[in-house]
Amino acid sequence: MSSGAAQSSRPPVTEIRSKQNKRYELHNTLKDIYLWRRKSLSMAVLVVATATWVLLELYQFNLVSVASWLAISVLATLFIWGNILRLLGKEAARLPGMEVSEGTAIEVAYSIKECVEEGVRWMFRVSAERPWFVFAGTAAGLWVLSLIGSVSDLLTLLYLGIIEGMTLPVINAKYEYKLSEYWDRVRGQGRRLYNTIDEKLVMGKMKNKVVGETKVE
Repeated sequence: MSSGAAQSSRPPVTEIRSKQNKRYELHNTLKDIYLWRRKSLSMAVLVVATATWVLLELYQFNLVSVASWLAISVLATLFIWGNILRLLGKEAARLPGMEVSEGTAIEVAYSIKECVEEGVRWMFRVSAERPWFVFAGTAAGLWVLSLIGSVSDLLTLLYLGIIEGMTLPVINAKYEYKLSEYWDRVRGQGRRLYNTIDEKLVMGKMKNKVVGETKVE
């Protein structure tokens, strides 16, 4: 009885595959956007981000005011569209699918949970598992980000993040081989520098130890 109840409580295999397919499609869509494979969507994201930053940062518009104007524009468009359809004797279109299903809400929450867990795993990998220069580079990058944040605001940082997300992956995909060669050279030089410093420290400690022993004798 209990095993049957447990099996009935599990989601069907088709539902699990459907969620995985949706997540895979969303991932592919995002990848196509920041790699400029879908130029229309990429351009739309860039234009919307730029317009938002210009309105709120340069022209100092309030976010609530802009959101209200957008809502008024949408309502006015729907009002005019509905009345034109009535004047033409047509039935206004119904939108029964304009709702957030429970499955969609659960999937969004699960995606947020995965992002948080991946962030925690990334911090652990950088701080405990990777070589020291990876930790040093990450700490230096975060320190530079804190300096940038002290002279900028959140909106500008988000806009810069979108710009970097729309340009750096394309550059990396185009010059991946050259960048990997350069990174390998930098990593090799960092290891040689670390070994040299380590040898000097060890030799210095041994020399001090020998000098101390001779003085005692």
